[in-house]
Amino acid sequence: MDLSDIAARLGLSGSKPLIRKAEELRRLANAKFDSSIIGVGEVCKAVICLEIAASRLKVTFDRQSAVRLSGLSDKAYTRSLNGMQNCLGVKAQLDVRELGIQFGCVRLIPFVQRGLTLYKERFRTALPENRRGAVDFSRAVFTGVAFYLCAKRHKLKVDKLKMIELCGTSESEFSNISTSMNDLCFDVFGTAKEKKDPAAVKGNRELLDALPSKRKHGDGGDTSDESFESNGEEDASEGEWPLRAAKSSDF
Repeated sequence: MDLSDIAARLGLSGSKPLIRKAEELRRLANAKFDSSIIGVGEVCKAVICLEIAASRLKVTFDRQSAVRLSGLSDKAYTRSLNGMQNCLGVKAQLDVRELGIQFGCVRLIPFVQRGLTLYKERFRTALPENRRGAVDFSRAVFTGVAFYLCAKRHKLKVDKLKMIELCGTSESEFSNISTSMNDLCFDVFGTAKEKKDPAAVKGNRELLDALPSKRKHGDGGDTSDESFESNGEEDASEGEWPLRAAKSSDF
């Protein structure tokens, strides 16, 4: 099936730049790897290329229609999408508004946006001044965690495993960033009875101590991230873990 025909069935026929971008991605995919190895057929590959292109160009994309057209289950489609993004060297991206529509939680959008803004500000404040400009919050996992925690706070049901798959990350990384957001922005994301004062967690030592001493490779997430380590000593590396947590991986 021609890519333009698939775009038309997804209501995207009017976006010529999107179709051109999807065609470019499909050519790149064909040149770099055999998609059948990761269980992606030609129609599914075209659909996924359209979704990635829509994400790059900030065009609204109907995920449910795409899943039906691909012939895969929702979970299998998400895995195939993550696999294609990895092979193409493309970072997963999540849009708060699209998540609100997908999970039926549109009223959460302003809470998530406000929470992310506060988290970024407080996160950077915890870093040495000369490192603050290098922090990268563009990874999908930050948006996904913020949305999940806001839903939990407002007692709305969001499938955590599905969100982790959409983020293209691992459960351990999702959990680590959840801990970080709860500690630094309890007023927006927290649900526990006792609130922690971010100012009292000097240099985020409590959070650092709570993180795993070693990230395991091959756990289904991003294997290029550096390990989170805590040796309980005041040394020169203190304050650098937030930078490692927020750095973009080699997607």
